[in-house]
Amino acid sequence: MIILSIAGSDPSAGAGIQADLKTFSTLGVHGLTVVTAITSQNTRKFSKVKEISVDMIKSQLESVLSDFDIDVIKIGMVYSSSVIKAIYSELKEIKAPIILDPVFESTMGGVLLQKQALPLFKKLLVPLSFVITPNIPEAERLAGVKIRTPKDVKKAAGIIHRMGAKNIVIKGGHLDGKFVTDFVLEENKFYTFSGRRIERTTHGGGCNFSSSLAVSLAKGNSIKNAVKFAKDFSVKSISNSQKVGRGIFITKIGKGDDIEKELSDAISKFTNLKNMFKYIPEVQANFVFSKPKPKSLNDILGVSGRIVKAGENLIVAGSLKYGGSKHVGSAVLEMTKKFPSIRSAMNIKYDKELIKKAISKNYSMLHYERSTEPVTTKTKEGYTISWGIKNAINGTTKPADLIFHKGDVGKEPMILIFGTSPKQVLGKLTKIVT
Repeated sequence: MIILSIAGSDPSAGAGIQADLKTFSTLGVHGLTVVTAITSQNTRKFSKVKEISVDMIKSQLESVLSDFDIDVIKIGMVYSSSVIKAIYSELKEIKAPIILDPVFESTMGGVLLQKQALPLFKKLLVPLSFVITPNIPEAERLAGVKIRTPKDVKKAAGIIHRMGAKNIVIKGGHLDGKFVTDFVLEENKFYTFSGRRIERTTHGGGCNFSSSLAVSLAKGNSIKNAVKFAKDFSVKSISNSQKVGRGIFITKIGKGDDIEKELSDAISKFTNLKNMFKYIPEVQANFVFSKPKPKSLNDILGVSGRIVKAGENLIVAGSLKYGGSKHVGSAVLEMTKKFPSIRSAMNIKYDKELIKKAISKNYSMLHYERSTEPVTTKTKEGYTISWGIKNAINGTTKPADLIFHKGDVGKEPMILIFGTSPKQVLGKLTKIVT
């Protein structure tokens, strides 16, 4: 997975290109960069800025665009009209979604977008954006309205939407109150996310938000779930901020969750498998990965909603969350009691041809009959899977690759694929569906 950041350089590494790369690395994606300007700033003051030549910006863009399959592009500091024109000329036909983070002024007061460049910014870059992420002052400048209330935010979002931005996220940190509310206009739907305010002046929160949003979208999440993830990620970076220099705090991105990275990467690859929509059951799919020796579902990471089919495409309808999957999570929880090495699983549609293919690959298989399930478990929500897996593995001495059942009255037949890791589960799946 590859994300390109087009932005300015910040020598304090609190924001800009440096902050984006830290986010990309933490979240397990490869980051590319195109530098638009070099700033001289620290945690106490902003000194100078020098834009990169148009020729050099175009050359950087040509270099990365000709060599890499880029999943998402994030645009931050652009500084001048000439830089905007250069970026637009190279990206106007690009198919990768663009996250536009308007960066007009540094936390330390430095000018990051020349005043005379704003009209061209609105004319050329805003219509290119799949998501635009201004804060309140930036939204005011873009929309040309004062923002004091949520009603004002809706008005500004509508104006920016009419400029051509497909989706708008207006970060509400500059509005007064104990809570910070971010406002989202997703096409024609308007909704909000709120969280308690952290009373601390920091450097880098906006970049962390937009770059983590880019990663979440690249991994197949919906706008709503990607915004929620980005808000949580940026708030955590503000909470963990440190006084590294002699001035304001710099946000700190914590060490990533290796379990989340591995599962997220596997889900991304899964959703891009050719014709995978054919094997998604009516109840949809989930994919889980457990901590070692899980004690409950809260130790098992899964999609809080489902992986759903939309035509011939797969969409991750939910975010990764511990305890997010009850059914597939319960299957892994039961397996690990007997076979601790088995920590990952996913469910797919039952198909006789898949079973035949699995046999040809020498996969070990077990099954259970849902029709023999006692009423005491049938009538208890969430107990069926545990009962089925426990009965299937009873008396076995090694874990099965697949466990399936052929359904029952009102119950869809299903195949569960197990492995020591999401990568192994995905490998087994690939061999029987291709």
